[in-house]
Amino acid sequence: MTIETLIPYLPHVQALLNALAAILLLSGFYHIKKKNLRAHQICMTATLITSAIFLLSYSIYHINVGFHPFAGTGIIRPVYFTILSTHVILAMLLVPLVITTATLALRGNIKQHPRIARWTLPVWLYVSITGVVIYLFVFHMYPQQL
Repeated sequence: MTIETLIPYLPHVQALLNALAAILLLSGFYHIKKKNLRAHQICMTATLITSAIFLLSYSIYHINVGFHPFAGTGIIRPVYFTILSTHVILAMLLVPLVITTATLALRGNIKQHPRIARWTLPVWLYVSITGVVIYLFVFHMYPQQL
């Protein structure tokens, strides 16, 4: 099996990874609210790994395929492009936020970590969920006619 044979499946894998990241984020949030630090750490580490795999998969896919034009027409176009533009902008901001938040946690800075995490969590959750929404729009609701 070569990378070329896997490429058509990557968008589906990416959607699953985004959904898993959202679930893990919510689980990590739940555990920290319950003061279960170890479970929180496990969830957040799993989220980081899941998101790193997503980024690798996303890069491989788009280097090989490029981007799919959106095939929807009418009122759905501005809806889609609003979701897409906010997703892309926040995804770019998310990378330094995640790196900062994770670094603070790894260094044991329990004063600054929650202050940054309060911003990181909703952005990361939004990016993960809208990633799934964008996937559904492009590959299931309005697939490009070939």
